[in-house]
Amino acid sequence: MDVIKTKIEGAYIIEPKVFKDARGYFFESFSQREFDEKVGPVRFVQDNESMSSYGVMRGLHFQRPPFTQSKLVRCVKGAVLDVAVDIRKGSPTYGQHVAVELTEENHRQFFIPKGFAHGFAVLSETAVFQYKCDEFYHPEADGGISILDESLGIDWRIPTDKAILSEKDTKHQVLRDFDSPF
Repeated sequence: MDVIKTKIEGAYIIEPKVFKDARGYFFESFSQREFDEKVGPVRFVQDNESMSSYGVMRGLHFQRPPFTQSKLVRCVKGAVLDVAVDIRKGSPTYGQHVAVELTEENHRQFFIPKGFAHGFAVLSETAVFQYKCDEFYHPEADGGISILDESLGIDWRIPTDKAILSEKDTKHQVLRDFDSPF
C-alpha cells in the first residue's frame, strides 16, 4: 500500500496495490503489519457499513473523550466525498479540513485520527461505505459539527437543495460556537 500525507498531520490517504487481469482484480484491503509500519500502531475493534443514496450527507461526527475514535474508511460501491475536520484545540490546522473522493474504482482509503470530525456526501446514485474504528461506539460520547457550516469552506459537491441530512445532523453547532473536547 502507498500512504499519501495530507496537509493535516496524522490524516492519510491510503492507496492499495491493485492487481488486475482478465478475471477482475485483487487487493489486500487491510494489513495490520503494513498499517502499523506505514501509518502507526492502531488496533481496530469495530467495522461498520452504511448504504446511502445520492445527496445523503452524514456528519460531521466524532466521539468525545475518553471514547475518541480513529477511523479507516473506504467506499466499496459508488462514490463519496469524504471529509475530516481538525478539531484539536491548539492544533496549527484547527478548523481546516481534508477532502478525498473515495470510489469503488480508485479503491482509496482515508485514515482519520482521533481529534477530527468526520463526514461524507454521496456523489453516486448509491454508495456503500465501510469503516474500521479503534474504539467501540458509545452513544453518550456522540458529538458533531454542522456539516453545512460555511465557515469550514467545504465544497461538498452536492447542491444544498439536494442534500439529505438526518434530523440529528441538522442540529449540530457551527465551529465558531463549538467548544472542542480535544
